[in-house]
Amino acid sequence: MQSQQTTPNHGKKHAIVRVGQALISFFAQFFRDLRDGDLWVRLSLVVFGAGYFRRGQIVKGILVTALQAFVFIFYPIALWPYVSKFGTLGTVKRAAVFNPVTLKNEVNDFDHSFMILLFGLVGILVIAAVVLFWIKNIHAVRGLQITDENNRKILQEMEKLEQLARQNGADAQELHRKMQVLKANTKRINRFSDDICNLFNRKFHITLLTLPSLGVMLFTILPLLVMICVAFTNYDQTHMVPTNLFTWVGLNNFKTLFTQSQTITFGYSFGRVLSWTLIWAFFATFTNFIFGILLAMFINNRKTHWKRMWRTLFIITIAVPQFVSLLLVRNFFANTGIVNTIFASVGITDFLKQIGLLSQSYAYIPFLTDPVWAKVMIILINMWIGIPYMMLIATGILMNIPSDILESARIDGANAFQSFRKITMPYILFVTAPYLVTSITANINNFNVIYLLTNDVFVTKDQLLANSNAQEVDLLVTWLYRLTQNYYNYKMASVIGIVIFIISAVFTVLAFRILIRGDREERFQ
Repeated sequence: MQSQQTTPNHGKKHAIVRVGQALISFFAQFFRDLRDGDLWVRLSLVVFGAGYFRRGQIVKGILVTALQAFVFIFYPIALWPYVSKFGTLGTVKRAAVFNPVTLKNEVNDFDHSFMILLFGLVGILVIAAVVLFWIKNIHAVRGLQITDENNRKILQEMEKLEQLARQNGADAQELHRKMQVLKANTKRINRFSDDICNLFNRKFHITLLTLPSLGVMLFTILPLLVMICVAFTNYDQTHMVPTNLFTWVGLNNFKTLFTQSQTITFGYSFGRVLSWTLIWAFFATFTNFIFGILLAMFINNRKTHWKRMWRTLFIITIAVPQFVSLLLVRNFFANTGIVNTIFASVGITDFLKQIGLLSQSYAYIPFLTDPVWAKVMIILINMWIGIPYMMLIATGILMNIPSDILESARIDGANAFQSFRKITMPYILFVTAPYLVTSITANINNFNVIYLLTNDVFVTKDQLLANSNAQEVDLLVTWLYRLTQNYYNYKMASVIGIVIFIISAVFTVLAFRILIRGDREERFQ
């Protein structure tokens, strides 16, 4: 038991050690290449294509040198002005200056803090990419040098063999065999055409993944890095570009998120919103999961008739887009909506008042305007949307449970509940465990249901929440959206985005480590 418990910790330590060893080996190899390389390898530190020119790879040398020249010309003109101001994010504010020549007010040459942040970050990444390419380039030309030297040694050996054969009259067949062995050890330096062919054969994966990787870098990683940087600035409504500048503030925004005072209530709001986010993620996931399985078992039961009709009815909720169905449901459950009208006419509203579930001051049921009612209704409406998805998944899983296992349990005297508890449910959990993990993470970031049901309908009555632009029904992601779109508080929205990422990442890693632990796979194979 003790060895099993310490294995994950040892795994983490080994992973850290491996990463450290890889970095040390990477840079150590670079210095070895410089130490053992010839003049042309060292000259490649200055002119990237020098080593290729020396080994006859003229086209590759021209391309590499042209790339170097482009970066060295483009960088000072386009990126260095932003990188040089990255530490301050600009110092010159936008102003209108009167020009006595034109007799007009002209805008000065001001700094744009967001452009400095964006293109300064791009400039830093370009520097990192160039340094990495520079190191890899030295290793490549050093490899060409080694290949060239080995080939020369082999040619010298072949010449010696021919001389000995002439002097001693060696056997022609034996000489031919030795010459073939030496030729087999030579390695031809690739021409540019060979490299192109390799990109469509042996290295075709590089060709396929280059554009998608650049797209991920440009449209996913770069925006994330910008968002992370914004969390360390004072970018908000009072520091809006281009009129004003914003600057670095360090960890102040993170301190604000956990601060609760008379003027700053983010700490209070964060606790309330985080607790509701976790409660919502739990119930939104497991209500759909449990009732989806029960619905699938009901429809697939031998005694159930018109199975296709039942499946079709529930699948209709999937066919209708969520934003359409949620907006319709929001209107149905509005204070003056059709549901309240029907409930008032049949006496349900008065009955709820009599049993104490509804205040006497209400003439309607506040389905989406009261914090408690709204949270319950959001979970129930999400069940109506999400259960059909889980029903389809569970239907496929139930059809794949080996019938001989269920038949054996029935012969052994197990009733339907025992078969479900011991066979069906463990099998479903084994198959759907990754789905559960991703569903909880997705529900933590489930923007559609909360926003479409409560936007312009729910009004917070908690002044402390209102001070930090939050509502009782907000998730962290909807709070983030509200801060950016309605109040332009980008700094705190970025901090909340980082917190959401940390929560989702930690939960996902821990959940998957727990799910893959033990013999869960062997039990169902």
